[in-house]
Parts: sequence; structure tokens; C-alpha cells
Amino acid sequence: MHAPATASSDPLVPAPDDGPPGLAAWLAVLSVGIGAFALVTTEFLPVGLLPQMAAELHVTEGLAGLLVTVPGIVAAIAALAVTVGVGRADRRHVLWALMGVMVVSNLLVTFATSFWPILMGRSLLGIGVGGFWSIGVAIGPRLVPLRYATRATALIFGGVSIGTVAGVPAGALIGELFGWRTAFGIAAGIGVLVLAIQVFLLPPLPPTRATRARDLPLLLKNAKARVGLAATVLMFIGQFAAYTYITPFLVQVSAMSVRTVSVLLLAYGAAGFVGNIIGGWAAERSARAALIGTGLVVGLATVALPLFGQGAIAATTLVMIWGLGFGAMPISLQNWMFRAAPDGMETGGALFVATAQVALASGAGVGGLAVDHLGVPSAMVVGGVFALATAAVGWHFGRDRHRSALHAVP
Repeated sequence: MHAPATASSDPLVPAPDDGPPGLAAWLAVLSVGIGAFALVTTEFLPVGLLPQMAAELHVTEGLAGLLVTVPGIVAAIAALAVTVGVGRADRRHVLWALMGVMVVSNLLVTFATSFWPILMGRSLLGIGVGGFWSIGVAIGPRLVPLRYATRATALIFGGVSIGTVAGVPAGALIGELFGWRTAFGIAAGIGVLVLAIQVFLLPPLPPTRATRARDLPLLLKNAKARVGLAATVLMFIGQFAAYTYITPFLVQVSAMSVRTVSVLLLAYGAAGFVGNIIGGWAAERSARAALIGTGLVVGLATVALPLFGQGAIAATTLVMIWGLGFGAMPISLQNWMFRAAPDGMETGGALFVATAQVALASGAGVGGLAVDHLGVPSAMVVGGVFALATAAVGWHFGRDRHRSALHAVP
């Protein structure tokens, strides 16, 4: 099912390039992708439930945004701490434990009776999210031969898009029909199912050696990796400054009902799934073009929403375009990082996740400040500006004229 890892400076390395992977290998990759689906469903569940949660808990929508912000901060710390702390533990056992943490988090949120205990439960989720993404993203390329690594990564990130398709909008709909607590309870049940699937499908994944704390800063000496991390900061701040408040925007500005928003979020996720496929195809051919294109699509769509999003047709069109960019975002950024440091996937994955989660938390926080002081539309503008800055970074620092200093990513 799984070829043994070869010696490397990194605990996880791609499987030897000894032919096409078998069905068992792809099923193992799929189980990691399903885990990504479950985590995305849980991490961003408050996005579709924000108005209901804020109203019942008697807090502002900006404060309720902490339910997205705080797990991001915890996840950033956990991405580094888990990567170092698990030592030589079998990575499949680590994934099982992290999925268990997600289940416990959802149960706490389901049964808590006030905002601050719920926030504590969401904080616990950050451990599962940060640890899973730092370990899980690096596992995908290990399960298949090197030339299939990008496809394996795209399959895992496909779980992100599917989580948006079936998770966030479904959570919003369930919240409207049965209450937001029911949505988190169902998410806990999904987590139990995913854990069972991973126990059945994942092969043994022992590392060749433990990641040490002193290994983490070494990647920062890599110029291409630094560009990738800078792009990650800008892109995630932009995406989640806007996306965290997409439901309030569509309800208040576009005058859509909560049920209509649920359907539109479903379409957003479907577009994200298509964007994931397009992003994987583009990233295999040019990491720079994929990075620039992602920033442009997300940036232009979100900036245009306050200008044209008062009408349902225009808002729907722009949200769909935004969804395409959203789907391409993680695979474009992660592929850049893998190309920058192909022999340090787990270490690079930890730094990528830590950076992304700090930026996610910052984006939700920046969006919340904008919403509370300037109104909901301002979050779309702020997010769009950061996303466009990502495209500018890719355009400037990925150009061939920097090859001698930067070794531009192809």
C-alpha cells in the first residue's frame, strides 16, 4: 500500500517514483482529503451561522468573529508544536488523535450555554486544525510517487472545496431549520465517521526521524520559501477578512434571505471545487501564474462586491467568481512551497500552516474591525486589496529577472 520512506533531511518524503500508484494509495490519500473536509466544515461553520450565533449569545457580529479568529491563532501555534512534539510517532496515529480533538471541540460547542465557553471549545479546535494541516498536507505526497505529488495534494485540498460545498452552506441551512447547535452536533458525528475511515484506510506512516525545533527556522533561509510565506500572509488575510463576513454582506447589502444565502454558499463551494481542479492544473505548469491568477480573481471579485453587489444577479456572479479563486488558493500556495523546498515538506508544511493560520486569524480580526467601524461592505474592500497585493508579490518577485537571486519558481 505504501512504499517505505527513503532517508531525507525531512521526516516525510515522497514515495519513490516506481510507477502509477495503486487504488489503495489513492484511497489513503482520499482519507486525508476527507479529514480536510471535516476540519474545514468545523473551522468555518460559524461563517454560515454568524448572525444566529451572535443574536443568541448577545454579542456583536464582530465579536462573534472571534469564533473564527481564535482557533486560527491556536492553530498557528499548534502547527509548529505538534510537528515538533510528535517526534517519531506514527503519523497515522497523530492524525487519528487530531480528529478526536475535533470531535471533542464540536461537542463542547454544541452543549455550552454562553459565548466564552464556546470560544474555549473553538480554541481546542485550533489544536486539531493546526496539527492536522502541518502533518496531513505533507502525508499526501508521501503516499504516492513523486510525479503524482501535486495530484495528491490537489485531492487533499479538494476536501477544502467539498467542505465548503457540503459544510458551510449546509451548516447555515441546518442552523436556520434546527438551530446552530444542531449543526455543530452533526459536525461532531461527521468527525467520528471520518476517524473510522482513516483508521481503516491509512497505512503505517513512521517518520524517518523526528523534526527538531531548530529545523523550523532553516526554511526561512530559502528565498523562494520566504516569498511563498509572504504571499500566504497576504492571501489569507484578504480571503478571510472578506469571507468571514460574507453572510452578513449578502443579507444586509444584497437583501438575500438566510436560505438564499445558504444556496449561494453552496454554489460558492461548487465553484471552489472547480477552482481547485483548475488551480492544480495551473500550478503543475506554472506556480507563478497560478499564484498571480488566484490573487487577481479573489481580489477583483471581492472589491467589486460593494460596487455591484446590491443586486442579486451581480452578487451571485461575483460570489461564484470569488469561489473559483478560493478553490485555487490553497493548492497554488502550497505548490509554491513544495517547489521551494521539496526535501522539507513536513517542516515547510508546519511553517505554511502556522503562517496561514496567523493570517487567517488576522484577516477575520481585520474584517471584524472594519465591520464594526465602517460597515459590512468595507470588509470586502479590505479583503480585496490584500488579495491583489498577493498578485503583485507573485508578479514582482517571481519574475525571471530575479532568477539569480531568487531562483524564480517556474
